[in-house]
Amino acid sequence: MAFTVTKDTLIGDILDHDRTTAEYFLEMGMHCLGCPSARGESLEQACMVHGVDVDELITKINAHIQ
Repeated sequence: MAFTVTKDTLIGDILDHDRTTAEYFLEMGMHCLGCPSARGESLEQACMVHGVDVDELITKINAHIQ
């Protein structure tokens, strides 16, 4: 079964699946990726806090991991 990122996917789950996705989080200003609270946030929550379009980021990350 393929791993697909959605708005509800946790940051930690994305990083555990493919650590090279960290670049997308760093680009949006999320520099504390090892922090337990950051890893427990959903992609939608992180995007809201950092002013990033969640749908655009989902598209980028899913394209990257495919």
